[in-house]
Amino acid sequence: MYRTWEEGNIVPQVVFEILSPGNTPAEMKKKFQFYERYGVEEYYLYDPDNITLEGWIRSGDRLRPIEDMSGWISPTLRIRFELQEDDLYIFGPDGQKFLSPVELDRKYQAELQLERQKTEAERQHAEVERQRAEKLAAKLRELGIEFE
Repeated sequence: MYRTWEEGNIVPQVVFEILSPGNTPAEMKKKFQFYERYGVEEYYLYDPDNITLEGWIRSGDRLRPIEDMSGWISPTLRIRFELQEDDLYIFGPDGQKFLSPVELDRKYQAELQLERQKTEAERQHAEVERQRAEKLAAKLRELGIEFE
């Protein structure tokens, strides 16, 4: 939750709302009016159930609707929105797609697995080197060479 009084009375420049079943039209209208009154520059409303995205951009003292959101680039954040039948995709200024929570988790799990494999390979290598050192030490003792 954003609290303007805790942020030096600075209103967010860009607001993203994600609808949930509990949101009422009256609540959303009230929020929109608040954002419009207090100077939000861009306002986006995403409905994940219907895969719809609406957007508004400030023009003077009003938030005006953005006609076509698919392919829209936020002037403030420089992120691009792509609406497809199955989902909303957002791309960063570098053109890279932002990952969904599921994709982020998959990526994290894959990186974690790779790190575990690397750690295990290093452990096995250390064990091979330890055994090699033991054999070498035994051979040196056989030859009567003392060492610490």
